[in-house]
Amino acid sequence: MASNVSPAFAYTVVYVKDVAKSVAFYAKAFGHNVRRLDESHRWGELESGQTTIAFTPLHQHETDDLTGRVQTPGSRGERQPIEVCFAYADVDAAYKRAVENGAVVVSEPEKKEWGQKVGYVRDIDGIVVRIGSHVNPPKQD
Repeated sequence: MASNVSPAFAYTVVYVKDVAKSVAFYAKAFGHNVRRLDESHRWGELESGQTTIAFTPLHQHETDDLTGRVQTPGSRGERQPIEVCFAYADVDAAYKRAVENGAVVVSEPEKKEWGQKVGYVRDIDGIVVRIGSHVNPPKQD
C-alpha cells in the first residue's frame, strides 16, 4: 500500500530582531537572492536551493500564544539552539565575503578530520553560521 504522505523539507524559519535587516544581511554576506520581503517586514524569504530560508520576528502574538515564546541566549557565552550551514566551492572566499559584510568571526576556515573545510561566523542576531565545503562535492555533469 503506497502512501501519498511523503515529506519535503520546505522551510527553515529563523526568528530575528529585524526581518528586513536580516534578509539584507544574508543576501549581502552569504550571496542569497531575496525571494520576498512582505510590506509589513514580518516575513522574508531567501532563495536557497530546494529549501527556503525564512525570517520572522522574535516575538509576534500569532505564534507566541500558540506555540510559546522564542527563547534567546542570556549571554554572549551562550548560543541560539540553531546553526545555519552553507556549503561553498570556495570556503575562504565565502568566509571573507561574510566577514567583510558584517558577520562576526567565530573561527577561521580550517580542514576538519573528515575532510571538510569549515569556518564559523555569527550573523547580526548572534546566530552561528557554518561556512563549509561540500562533504562530498556535487557531481559535475
